[in-house]
Amino acid sequence: MTVHFIGAGPGAADLITVRGRDLIAACPVCLYAGSLVPQAVIDQAPEGARVVDTASMTLDQIVAEFEAAHAARLDVARVHSGDPSLYGAIAEQMRRLDALGIDYDVTPGVPAYAAAAAALKTELTLPGVSQTIILTRTAMQASPMPAGEDLETLARSGATLAIHLSARNVRAVVRELLPHYGADCPVAVVHRASWPDETVLRGTLADIAEQLRAAKITRTALILVGRVLDSENAAESRLYDPAHVHLFRPG
Repeated sequence: MTVHFIGAGPGAADLITVRGRDLIAACPVCLYAGSLVPQAVIDQAPEGARVVDTASMTLDQIVAEFEAAHAARLDVARVHSGDPSLYGAIAEQMRRLDALGIDYDVTPGVPAYAAAAAALKTELTLPGVSQTIILTRTAMQASPMPAGEDLETLARSGATLAIHLSARNVRAVVRELLPHYGADCPVAVVHRASWPDETVLRGTLADIAEQLRAAKITRTALILVGRVLDSENAAESRLYDPAHVHLFRPG
């Protein structure tokens, strides 16, 4: 018996991996985060499967489902949104499984920041502009940010920022980034990336907070900040430069 942690991707049902889809179709028990995982993904579960929405459940209740499945020797598809390694709350579940001696594995999924970049038709790393992406969030009602990981500290790098779980905190985001990125720095907000009702807002640090307020976007949105979002004058990569010699194009 194995618990399979599966990344369902950012929202579109066809952005789940083939492995993830096949595991869901093979498992007689499916636990899923109903607030973020589309129903079309869960519909892949086999007929007669035990399908449980864990959105309102506690950790103890979820672990009880694992224990019951283990006792019955039934594999479990534990389906999370996006990629489970990012804000997936899987670490505490895996610790409980370790303590219980229950086997598990992890199938990665398409992360929200990748879906957001696709929606924007934007490369997040550009020569001479940014070669670093910082995935982060801000502290609100969830766990506090560790020392040294506040936005003001991270902003000193000038890297491209992908800020999760912070749409309600956008004014604080702007306040902390302005001294380092400037009011004219491009910003994009992608709400429900890859879902049918996906919304994209483009602006700058000077106006993005007002745009979010007007659009009434308060959750399920990713904030991208950085000069890569205005790539018109970026240098071209040397990868395809005829003068650039490498292993597959020797001089």
